[in-house]
Amino acid sequence: MDPSRAAEARSINVLELFSLAQTAVETAPAAIGGGGANLKLWAYVGFIGLVILFLALDLGVFHREAHEVSMKEAISWSIVWLTCGVAFSAFVYFAYQHHWLGLGLDTPIYNPATKTDPTAPLIVNGVVDGKTGAIQYLTGYVVEKSLAMDNIFVIALVFQFFAIPGKYQHRVLFWGIIGALIMRGAMIFLGAELIMRYQWILIIFGGFLILTALKMALIKGNDDPSQNIAVKLAKKMFRTVDFFDGQKFFTKRTVKPTYSTDPKTGKQIQDPAPAGTLGLKWAMTPLFLALILVEITDLVFAVDSIPAIFAITPDPFIVFTSNIFAILGLRALYFCLAALIAKFRFLKPALILILAFVGVKLLLLSVPPYLGVIGLEAQRAIKIDPILSLVIVVSVLAIATVASILVPSKSGKSAH
Repeated sequence: MDPSRAAEARSINVLELFSLAQTAVETAPAAIGGGGANLKLWAYVGFIGLVILFLALDLGVFHREAHEVSMKEAISWSIVWLTCGVAFSAFVYFAYQHHWLGLGLDTPIYNPATKTDPTAPLIVNGVVDGKTGAIQYLTGYVVEKSLAMDNIFVIALVFQFFAIPGKYQHRVLFWGIIGALIMRGAMIFLGAELIMRYQWILIIFGGFLILTALKMALIKGNDDPSQNIAVKLAKKMFRTVDFFDGQKFFTKRTVKPTYSTDPKTGKQIQDPAPAGTLGLKWAMTPLFLALILVEITDLVFAVDSIPAIFAITPDPFIVFTSNIFAILGLRALYFCLAALIAKFRFLKPALILILAFVGVKLLLLSVPPYLGVIGLEAQRAIKIDPILSLVIVVSVLAIATVASILVPSKSGKSAH
């Protein structure tokens, strides 16, 4: 065959394949009918793959060697994660607008009919456009990011108690994030399934958020990590040591490691364990005990934050992605704020207000249709506009931040 004709034929074949692929993508949702859920599964797979890539680059490339994270590095990474989190809203917009992989189609939404009909189901499956999806994602992202702030205060306390060196803190936070991703993913999909089957659970979520806000405002928590039941059980059930073996979570050393200076690099290197000092069994280092508390801390805060995001949307994809992006930047945010906690004296009151607002929002949405259960006349649900929610949350955080800078604590200590 003439080379020019062969090239032309290949060009035509490529164009035909592209045209067929485009037609297939455009007609897939209609053609497969009930297969939309299978398409959405690929959206989750793709997102999780992206997260794994981010984490692999973070630990395997940028933080391969243990080092203390400087303020400059922490700020740079915070900007990177914040940019990624906000930029993902653009993907959400186009994916929901054009229904890539079925996103936005047959999606759980708060039923608009409840505005006029109190007897209508609170949650139904419907179509979500790009603008609505992007606003819901951004609102959820900001809410989750703000609620993560209080998590940082507790993590700082844990690191202080166990005297975790700065160069090892990133490793603890990294594996803490891995555990958080798994736990939150499970809790989100369990919560989504529950509210689809039993919509009255939203009332419990709303009430729980109100109670949490009141507890944060009125009751001071236990500031001693050694009194945590998980730490006590770990020390009773497993062997522990009171020294660090580099950045290892477990060690067979029975004596504290010594270090010497490498004459070539000038860096501190760990000396080999002296003969006869290695035990037969593994023991937990303080690094692992700190990791246990970091995981428990995130679990506790997830119980607050996941109901908060469900007040914005019942769409599992929006809930999942906004949660994950919020906690992905938690490590860098920690290193930015850990040394500046005392300056943000009004942050905790702001978080209390945000929790209370989201709890009220959820109750206004879920309670009115169920008033008939207690003998009152059922009313239409009251849904606060997502844009208004976003403005309120951002405004509260901005006011708290500015007030903390302008009116610093006289004692120089945090009120937390």
